[in-house]
Amino acid sequence: MAQKYPGGHAPPTVRGSCLCGQISFVVTGSLSDPLNCHCNMCRKAHGAAFRTRASIRTVDFAWLKGQALVKRYQSSPGEHRTFCSNCGSNLITEFERNPDVLGLPLGSLDDNPGVQPERHVFVNSKAPWFEITDALPQSEIV
Repeated sequence: MAQKYPGGHAPPTVRGSCLCGQISFVVTGSLSDPLNCHCNMCRKAHGAAFRTRASIRTVDFAWLKGQALVKRYQSSPGEHRTFCSNCGSNLITEFERNPDVLGLPLGSLDDNPGVQPERHVFVNSKAPWFEITDALPQSEIV
C-alpha cells in the first residue's frame, strides 16, 4: 500500500548513506510496504534478527556520490543486493523480475522515512533467539 500524504503534498525527500559516508543517495518518492523481513538471507546480510525495509520506485532513487564503490551480490536468482565495497553497508536490492521497484533498507537512511513497519514476513525462519513482541501481522511469506 502506498503511503498517503496530507493535502496531496509530494512525499518527503529522504537521504541515505553507507557507514563510511563515501556513498550517498536520495529517494524522492513514496516509500511503500514497510516491513520486517526475518528470512535467513536478510538476517545474514544485516547481521541482525531481521531487516526493516520498504519498497520504492526505481525512478525515485538516485545515487548522489560513490556509485563506483557500489558492489552487487546475487543472493538468489534475479535478486541483487548492493553494498558499499569499502565499509560493507547494505544498500538497495534490485529485482530482475520487477526492475521498476527497489528494496530499501530503512537502516541506511539518514532522514526520517515517515513510515514504520506494518508487518513481519518469513517468520518461519526467524532467529530462534528473537521473540516478536509487537502486534503487527505475521506471515511465513512476503
